[in-house]
Amino acid sequence: MSHKALAWFEANKKQTLWGAGILLVVGTIVAFFLYRQNQAEITASEALSSVAMPQASGARADTVEGYLKVAATHPGSKAGARALLLAAGGLFVDGKYDEARTQFERFRREYSDSLFMGEALLGIAASLDAQGKTRDAMAAYKDLIDHRPGDSNVPQAKFALARLHQAQNEQEQARNLFEDVERSQPYGSLGDEARMQLEELKTKFPKLLAPVTSMPTNAAPLKVEKR
Repeated sequence: MSHKALAWFEANKKQTLWGAGILLVVGTIVAFFLYRQNQAEITASEALSSVAMPQASGARADTVEGYLKVAATHPGSKAGARALLLAAGGLFVDGKYDEARTQFERFRREYSDSLFMGEALLGIAASLDAQGKTRDAMAAYKDLIDHRPGDSNVPQAKFALARLHQAQNEQEQARNLFEDVERSQPYGSLGDEARMQLEELKTKFPKLLAPVTSMPTNAAPLKVEKR
């Protein structure tokens, strides 16, 4: 068998070496691009780390600008995505809700496959909420809840949406959402808050949380006609 293989190689040596050369070139190109990609991620991460955390409220604006610069300089990188979210969060904390929403929406456009998409969608809804755009905020919270049901930010979205339903005097919808939060976060602070809200609803609207009975207790028994 080895003699046959050697004979085949000798007969097809030129084609074999040519094919091996092509594979070597392709492999080198792929390795080069992977290396460049890895180096780009490292550079972006270093740039993100170099942005100083604000020590006082006056320094936060510079920090936000630093994050935005990282996002602009390293688009498409994981560090660039994180920088954009941090910038949006900083703007939100500063009360610049419209600017924050702009950056959260930019993240949604540019990093649609990111694991942090839930944070961006929650940020959009919270920014609208903070601006008093209630119905738009409710729609944004519901969009996160409906389209990313397994996301870790969903309980917060449900709680916030429940509070907005309360403000709109839509108590049944609020109750359902608070109950969802309580079930999904039984041992967390958000679950505790949901329980407190449910107790408050029970006090203000006792009929809303009353157990449903199949028949009133004073209802007359049904008569069975004899045939």
